[in-house]
Amino acid sequence: MVNGILVVYKEKGFTSHDVVAKLRGILKQRKIGHTGTLDPEAEGVLPICLGKGTKVSSMLTDTDKEYVATLTLGVTTDTQDHTGNIIKTNNDTISEDIIEKAIKSFIGEYDQIPPMYSALKVNGKKLYQLAREGKEIVRKSRKVNIYNIDIIKHIDSKNVLIKINCSKGTYIRTLCNDIGERLGCGGHMSSLKRTKVGMFDINSSLKLDEIDNRVDTIPNKKDL
Repeated sequence: MVNGILVVYKEKGFTSHDVVAKLRGILKQRKIGHTGTLDPEAEGVLPICLGKGTKVSSMLTDTDKEYVATLTLGVTTDTQDHTGNIIKTNNDTISEDIIEKAIKSFIGEYDQIPPMYSALKVNGKKLYQLAREGKEIVRKSRKVNIYNIDIIKHIDSKNVLIKINCSKGTYIRTLCNDIGERLGCGGHMSSLKRTKVGMFDINSSLKLDEIDNRVDTIPNKKDL
C-alpha cells in the first residue's frame, strides 16, 4: 500500500471522484481519498491522500487556495460559469480602469452566497441536485476572504484573466458573477485552473497518465 499525499493535476472532463477511481486502478489499492472537489470543467491541483495519509485529509481541505480564472463580462448564466444557460446579456463597453477597480474592490472579507449549482448539502440533499430539479432555495451567505486578486491580462474587452488567492470555501464562479453584478453588466467564469492548495502547487503535480507511467517503472511503487 502507498501511504502519503499525491499531488494530482486534474484535467478537464474528470470529476474528483473519477480521479480517485482511476488511481485505485493504477495503484491497486482502495484506501484513497480526495481533499475537496474541483468541477469537471476545472483543472489543476488536487491533493490526493493515500493509505495512512487519509488521516490528514481534513487538514488539507482547510487550507488557502490559489486560482487562475477567466472572468467573462456581459453574460450571466444560471450556473455562474460557461456550462450554464444564459439568463442575461449586456453589450455595454466598460473601461479597463473601471473593470480593474471593481475586481480589486473584492479584496478582503466579503459575504458570499454559495451557488445553487454546488455540492453543499441542505437537508441531506446537494444543492446541484435541487437545481437540476428546477428548485431554488434561499442560501445563507458566508464570509470568505479574498487575500489578493492580480489582473494578469485583459484578453479582450469582455474577458479578463485573473489570479485569486483566497480562503477555503470560496467559489470563484460566484466571485466572477458578483464582480459582473457590481459592474452592472453581469458576468460569469469561463475557465478555471487551481494552481495551489496550501503548500502544494501546480509545479509538483502529475497528470494521471504520468502517474500511471511512473508506477509501471517503480518496483512496489515505493518511490511514488
